[in-house]
Amino acid sequence: MTATLVLSNPVMNEIMVASGNPLETAGVLRAVLVRTPAGHIRLLGRGIDWVPDNAYLDRRHDGLGISSEGYVGSLGKAEARGEIAIWFHTHPGVGSSPRPSQHDEQVDGQIADLFRLRTGQEFYGTLIVAPTGHGIAFTGTLQHEDGARFALDRLWDVSDTWRLVKSYNDPSPPLASMFDRNVRAFGGEVQRTLSELTIGIVGTGGTGSAVAEQLVRVGVRHLHVIDADELSLSNVTRVYGSHPDQVGQPKAEVVRDHLLSIAPDLDCQVQVGMIVDQPIARELCECDLVFGCTDDNAGRLVLSRLGTYMLTPVIDMGVLLSSDHGGNLRGIDGRVTVMAPGTACLLCRNRIDVRRAAAELMNEDERHRLAGEGYAPVLAGVEPAVVTFTTAVAAAATSELLERLTGYGPDPRPSEVLLRLHDREISTNIVEPREHHYCHPASGKQGLGNTTPWLEQVWRNA
Repeated sequence: MTATLVLSNPVMNEIMVASGNPLETAGVLRAVLVRTPAGHIRLLGRGIDWVPDNAYLDRRHDGLGISSEGYVGSLGKAEARGEIAIWFHTHPGVGSSPRPSQHDEQVDGQIADLFRLRTGQEFYGTLIVAPTGHGIAFTGTLQHEDGARFALDRLWDVSDTWRLVKSYNDPSPPLASMFDRNVRAFGGEVQRTLSELTIGIVGTGGTGSAVAEQLVRVGVRHLHVIDADELSLSNVTRVYGSHPDQVGQPKAEVVRDHLLSIAPDLDCQVQVGMIVDQPIARELCECDLVFGCTDDNAGRLVLSRLGTYMLTPVIDMGVLLSSDHGGNLRGIDGRVTVMAPGTACLLCRNRIDVRRAAAELMNEDERHRLAGEGYAPVLAGVEPAVVTFTTAVAAAATSELLERLTGYGPDPRPSEVLLRLHDREISTNIVEPREHHYCHPASGKQGLGNTTPWLEQVWRNA
């Protein structure tokens, strides 16, 4: 079992500022605990309440004392919101160790039961942060009411740039020589991050299979691949690693087998199904980020909510080829949209046709009946697709991941890339969330985790 703490703006920024204070700083980090289908734990940071100045009984660079007024109010807030309380403090000074001192452990023993009792939660958490000069180091624990203790293994920062920080006690594995050219481009830390991230891919067609192969070749070693379809003969022209003798096999399994031939050490979990079915969609809880490579509107509705409710960045993409009545190719449009917590979702960007999404969830008889009565749109047939163009969009999407890990791009960072390949043009944009929409930071929906219903939406066959 691994335990990952996921933090977005502004919580991560507040912690970074606190880590630079020359005096120890403390607060209560409120988080929602999510158990994944595989039994891992994800803590979704919801907010941090700092100890007010008048509650410090003693405050130095190497110690502090705090009255109960410094944290009791925050425990009540956590209880009202169904959150666990994590006792947070810093160890100031670059080069300081974030390991707990004997005094820290004594304090944990004194307040753990109170934190669990006042929040009504089974866990009490701790987090200690120290500055490193280029970021932070941390240690943390989760202490269950039955006495079991679990280490916080990973901190996944999904702010403007993305960074995975492993616990201070966790040594970094050596880098494989096969990635030497990558390391020369973006350094060893990013290369290690790529090997340790768990990435979901929804859809394994022209874009999805290309994304999967590129990720594996740059060093990703943990994938969750989801697709409901079987390989058709026309898929062979676009699906990487596919062959005519595999027609009829699940596309996700065809892609997995191809990826394993490239990287035998790859951990690739496959789900043959659609993410409009809740059990399949919940598998994405295992992922640190997800690539949306599906062409259906209903699936995009799920992905659009995932970024907000689970603090899981989603990189969604699409390709549209336009031809005239004579069959002449006129337009080659690609889109790559990055949805991180606090950014506009696909609905705010008008990238989802809600009526079509509803029609896609109907059974065939119901859809044809309502379409004939004018109450549902007639769904399009097979859309044109060419491997050259699906691969170009997949490469742009994979590049967005690398950019957010390395920060080589512009400031402010765009959240959407539009490719007009027919005009040899690329443009970018930044769209703010709509006021009162679920993706807006003021909605209170960020990091809600396991809501009822999940993601606060209606599910097929629920």
